[in-house]
Amino acid sequence: MSAPTLASKTVWNRGQKAGSFSKPIGIGIIGMGIRGRNLMHGYFLRDPRIQILAVCDVDRNRRVHYRDEVRKHYENDVCEEFTDYQELLERDDIQAVVIATPDHWHATQCIDAARAGKHIYCEKPLTHTLLEGKRLMEEVKRTDCVFQTGSQQRNEYGHRFVKAVEYVRNGRIGKLLQVHVGVGDPPKACDLPKEEMEPGLDWDRWLGPTPLRPYHSELSPRGVHGHYPRWRAYWDFCGGYLADMGAHHLDIAQWALNADRSGPETILPAPDGDPKRGARLVFPGGVEVVHGGPHGTTFLGTEGLIQVDRDRLSSVPESVLSKPLEEGEERLPRNRNHVEDWLQAMEQGRQPLCDVEVGARTAALCQLLNLSYRYGRKLAWDPEAWQFQPGGGEEAWMDYPRRPQYPLLGERLVESRDSSIKF
Repeated sequence: MSAPTLASKTVWNRGQKAGSFSKPIGIGIIGMGIRGRNLMHGYFLRDPRIQILAVCDVDRNRRVHYRDEVRKHYENDVCEEFTDYQELLERDDIQAVVIATPDHWHATQCIDAARAGKHIYCEKPLTHTLLEGKRLMEEVKRTDCVFQTGSQQRNEYGHRFVKAVEYVRNGRIGKLLQVHVGVGDPPKACDLPKEEMEPGLDWDRWLGPTPLRPYHSELSPRGVHGHYPRWRAYWDFCGGYLADMGAHHLDIAQWALNADRSGPETILPAPDGDPKRGARLVFPGGVEVVHGGPHGTTFLGTEGLIQVDRDRLSSVPESVLSKPLEEGEERLPRNRNHVEDWLQAMEQGRQPLCDVEVGARTAALCQLLNLSYRYGRKLAWDPEAWQFQPGGGEEAWMDYPRRPQYPLLGERLVESRDSSIKF
């Protein structure tokens, strides 16, 4: 398949200043629901270092709508629309992809994109199962692509989360004892009835590796819509609202614990048997991360507490946050925004702040909590070996039975290409 070349009108030259791009990066966006649309409008269309060359979605109405919107913005017809993301990955002029599909598709699409030599920005939670996290880390590290997980709280929201983590790490609340993460419920079984579906949706491809079930608009609303669909509530497609926002706030807990390359060793069910709140992740050293509490992330130490959310940062006593960091205390990166961190990482040949391992380990926290709720028992996890300790869990819990036409490691492999980008 021949791919269209960039029209001369869309090749910007920003001069020879350090950090500038001499030509735009070709981007493909996979998944044109509300999050894909928000990323496109909020970052990619407005950045002259980027050229959106393709959009992909299983709903014809969505992909055609956003293809036309991109063409109108650039005043040309370079942007194409795809139903099959693997056809998008075959284009040599697409150097990076943005993946904003439902969670059950993330790992397979990321693995295929990495094998195709693309750099990747993938929405959170990065993976749907523990096995997916292991396989994805292996594939991305083998291909050495630049990978950013969409956990933007590390880079945005006035850097409130960065400051909270810095103050925790620097001992401003004394020895850390507990972290409370206030997010939603674990997932439930999907029992939605069948609805009739208007033409234009590839429902089999939307389901992908998950069990075959009838269409319902709560899972995939048709066309362009302005809300987050409720597939997030169900086991087959997501880790519930625990994983939806937990992927953000558990990520901040993980960051504060300096556990981006490690993880918990014990997962305890709620003490009172509550099936929705109170499960705990116990990290080396005894610090507990508890599912429950005020919305956001609350750090409890021997000398105070810090609470942070997207719209607030507070402490008890108030003086904890009033004293600036001193020379020699640990400081963390502050980027203009999460996409900027990814773009600069591509240009500089490094990994961004939320690389594949950060994203996989944060997703694993959600998955381990969900398994503790689902089976109502204590789990023992080996974060280095990425497996349950003997007697600490079942091998079958690492993944789920997949439909054979949608295997985790991909059915139709794309030839590996040089992943380097020349600016």
